[in-house]
Order: sequence, then structure tokens, then C-alpha cells
Amino acid sequence: MEIAARILCLVLGYCLGLIQTSYIYGKLHGIDIREYGSGNAGTTNALRVLGKRAGLVVFIGDFLKAAIACIAARYVGLHFFPHIMYPMILWAGFGVVIGHNYPFYMGFKGGKGIAATAGVIFGTLDIRIMAVCLISFIVVVAITRYVSLGSLVVVTLFFLTYLCLGMGGMIINPVTGNAYSGGGLTECYIIIFLFGVLAFYRHKANIVRLVHGEENKIFSNKNAG
Repeated sequence: MEIAARILCLVLGYCLGLIQTSYIYGKLHGIDIREYGSGNAGTTNALRVLGKRAGLVVFIGDFLKAAIACIAARYVGLHFFPHIMYPMILWAGFGVVIGHNYPFYMGFKGGKGIAATAGVIFGTLDIRIMAVCLISFIVVVAITRYVSLGSLVVVTLFFLTYLCLGMGGMIINPVTGNAYSGGGLTECYIIIFLFGVLAFYRHKANIVRLVHGEENKIFSNKNAG
């Protein structure tokens, strides 16, 4: 049953991830967002192509679909599978990111999953992780104006912060009230690591441009993203 619960979280998360906010918003304004700017169906491209309001709407939509999936998984896990509640939360969130990045009905051409990953971070309901990731993103983007770099820093710190909290016994088992440990905690590490792997893979072109000093800065008029 626990394996089935994990699979169900992943599948339902994927289904929620198929709600492509930028694509829908673009269609409502008469364009296919994938044919403009960087061709990416995500928040940053919507911001560059359609403006600040579009960027905000798309971010909120992508953020919420992941947060909702994680909070729903938390509720189900807490009441029926408390020993694997944390992995269930993360599998649901990972499913959302996969659905967002690779929507089958759009030829598997979606976004890069950062706004959705932000929703997953919120869905952990851990203020420590949220604070580290949010502050780091704001600082990095404010200094460099590279959204891609800020995004990669966030997914890296998501993993490192969770790892430090887990190894320090600061993630609490909802059943016993003691530190969460064992296979479930290791599984969480692996899932969050996969978030990072996927984010870095989806940003591979951005990484090349960052290395060569050619990456597009936020609010610039270039179309790379």
C-alpha cells in the first residue's frame, strides 16, 4: 500500500502539473508562448514576452499547483501513511514538476519547473527551508540579475538545507514526535536531489550562457531564457 501511495502521489502530481499557466495565459492573449522569447512555457518567459502582470499570474499559478499537491499529500499521509508522509509530499511535488516540464499534450515541451519547485518548498511547510531558499533567491537575483542563477542556487540550497536539517535530527517524525530517520529520510534526500538534477538539466543552455557571460538578465530585451 505504501508503494501504491507513492505512485498515486506522483501520478496525481503529474496531472496537476499539466495545468500550463503560461500556455493558457498566452492563448487568452492570442499567442502561443512557446513561439516567443526563449520558447519556454514558464514564468520568466511570460514576464519577458507578456509583461509583469503575466509573469506574476504565471508564477502564482505554477506555484499553487505544486503547493496544493504537496499539502494534499501531507493531509493524506498524516492520516493514512504517517511514516511516509514526507516522501509522499515530495513525490507529489516532483510529479507536478515533471508534468509542468513535460506535458504530454504539448509534445512534452513545457517549462523549467522553478516556480513549481518553489511551491514544493512552500508545501514542506518548513519555515527554515522556505527562508533560506527565498532569501538566497532574492539576494542572488538582486546582485546578478540572473534569474537562472538564482533558480539553480535555490534548488541546490533546498537539498543542502534539507540534508543538514535531517542529519541534525531537526525534521520531526509526525508519529513519534522524534527525529525523522531511516529509509524514509534517505528517500527524501534522493527525491530532493532529483529536483536539483532536473533543474540543472533543464537549465543546461542557461549554464553555458552563464559561463560565457552571455546569459540574459531580468528585464533585458534579449530573448534567451
